[in-house]
Amino acid sequence: MRVLFASAPLLGHVFPMVPLAEALRAAGHEVLLATGGDGLDVRRTGLPVSDVAPALRFDRIARRVMLRHPLIARAELAGRAGTRGVALLFGAANDQLTDGVVTLADRWQPDLVVYEPLAVAGALAAARRAVPAVLHENSLFDGAELVRVTAARLVRAQHRSGIGDLRPNAATLTIAPPSVVGERAGEPMRGVPFRGVGELPDWLREPGDRPRILVSRSTVAGPGGGDVMTAVVRAAAGVNAEFVLVRPDRRILRRGSLPDNVRTVDWIPINEALPNCAGVVHHGGAGSVLGALAAGVPQLALPGPGDRRHNATLLAARGAGLAVAERDITSAVLERLVTDRALAAAAEEVRREMAAMPAPADLVPRLEALAR
Repeated sequence: MRVLFASAPLLGHVFPMVPLAEALRAAGHEVLLATGGDGLDVRRTGLPVSDVAPALRFDRIARRVMLRHPLIARAELAGRAGTRGVALLFGAANDQLTDGVVTLADRWQPDLVVYEPLAVAGALAAARRAVPAVLHENSLFDGAELVRVTAARLVRAQHRSGIGDLRPNAATLTIAPPSVVGERAGEPMRGVPFRGVGELPDWLREPGDRPRILVSRSTVAGPGGGDVMTAVVRAAAGVNAEFVLVRPDRRILRRGSLPDNVRTVDWIPINEALPNCAGVVHHGGAGSVLGALAAGVPQLALPGPGDRRHNATLLAARGAGLAVAERDITSAVLERLVTDRALAAAAEEVRREMAAMPAPADLVPRLEALAR
């Protein structure tokens, strides 16, 4: 069968869908990923990709939308907008994606469409082709709710494409561990973290002499995220640990010498490095949270803009990590990250929970049955 995957034009949205696409292709099916913008970087996986919105620039969409809605923009930057900001941002993005996804579906004629919650254009294309649509969750938010608020802003796109109401999803795949997000409707599927790019240095393939803390930052530029690396570097000298900064900002490198226990690396496959780490500090993105949970590594997440406050809050509530603002990152907090046994135990519990969820390959027969 032919399976079309649809994603919003961002790396963090398309990469979680790669394992299922690869599993389908390994089973002999044709797959095609439809996205745009930064999401096109998924080409590095070797999967076939179609740019369905060549002129799309998500940063421009975000800037325009937030300027028109300053109160929601302020709440979004604080991570307190709920789904209001999401609806505006991704409603506008999907308005630009829909025509291209629908045209591609008409030409390629998929038997099944798999779409992520903020790529409702995929659901519209499935409705037009009258083929089953599968919702592939990729974050800690409830996917069905994200679809609902985004679809409500796509009336004009539906009319342009001659599409009536969205059809009910044939299936929903949930990758978030229930002990973190609560029980969700749908079929569980293990979230397999994306390997990442680059090569892992030999010294990261084994534990160091001291506890190792990996520090990463967002792949999406924008205000309000906090300077996590500067905060860590400021506190690092007082911690008995080795810190590894992944792709540090040039400003950090320009500031002169780093503490003796701080090292830097360029692009690396972060999820391959995590098993030999005692902790990880990051911006709070869903991919980073789920990757660390899958590795059973305690994490510190910044409660920042967009979904990051939501993610950090859920993580802390589960006890598998800490939600700490940039200004509150101290030596004591970082020391706790790698010495608190309760954090390590909870992280390991979630790792086992995720490992017990069905692998993407296990879901292939279910998707095959939908397309018959």
